[in-house]
Amino acid sequence: MSLKPTPISLPEALALAPKLCQQVCLIAEQAARYIESQYGRVKPHDIDEKTRNNLVSYVDKNAEQQIVAALRPLLPDAGFITEEDTATENGTSPLRWVIDPLDGTTNFLYHIPVFSVSIALLYDQQPIVGVVYDVCRRECFAAWYGGVLLNGVPFSMGNCRQLSDAIIATGFPYYDFSRLEPYINALRHLVLHTRGVRRLGSAAIDLCYVACGRYDAFFEHALHAWDVAAGILITQEAGGIVSDFEGGTDYLFGKQIVAANHHLMPDFMHIMRQYFDRTECP
Repeated sequence: MSLKPTPISLPEALALAPKLCQQVCLIAEQAARYIESQYGRVKPHDIDEKTRNNLVSYVDKNAEQQIVAALRPLLPDAGFITEEDTATENGTSPLRWVIDPLDGTTNFLYHIPVFSVSIALLYDQQPIVGVVYDVCRRECFAAWYGGVLLNGVPFSMGNCRQLSDAIIATGFPYYDFSRLEPYINALRHLVLHTRGVRRLGSAAIDLCYVACGRYDAFFEHALHAWDVAAGILITQEAGGIVSDFEGGTDYLFGKQIVAANHHLMPDFMHIMRQYFDRTECP
């Protein structure tokens, strides 16, 4: 009688994480080079609309297939959560890869040079490896449980101490308008009481920019796990705090996220609670 393999333990997974992170960086860079090779070459007939304003092309699908094929041998028992459904969860392993092959597809298709590859490894629901590769700037943000690098160099987040000095990042609603009114009200408050608000169009890059101090805080709703999983770990390992709109931990699958340094988070969370009521969240 054959015995079922014993699932990997969390300490074992954490011990593997630094080496896995190095390998994932190479995989993300390879996908980025493919995406870069197709920049400006996608034709209108190559573009599909999955849902309202949610665009996809062969580039997203091919990049995801490449990433999945490269990741499978690293952890054969691991499952997958992928935006383009190239692979799905499998088996009973607590390990799952979470992949957004092209975060910022609309930017890519409209020749706006802000888009990224995002790959994370979860143990249960905790990211233990996260890589975001900014395709056009060729910047690789990488984190494992215990370290964080930008192009191989350690970094930490900024030290902004008050909202009046802060640059805030967000993403404007583009398909889920159920919370548009509180979002506009919160945005108005932030425009009036901070140094400015920016919207790049890639949540993965937004989180990395908070992590390295280019932004001071970020919030958005109606995001998916593949948009934020890698950026969550990168932000946390750089010294930042990640939360949902109520100060809780439902930010990976809960479709709402706030990220900031520990100085700003209390005031920023006060604003989130003031304008967003959790009971309104679909």
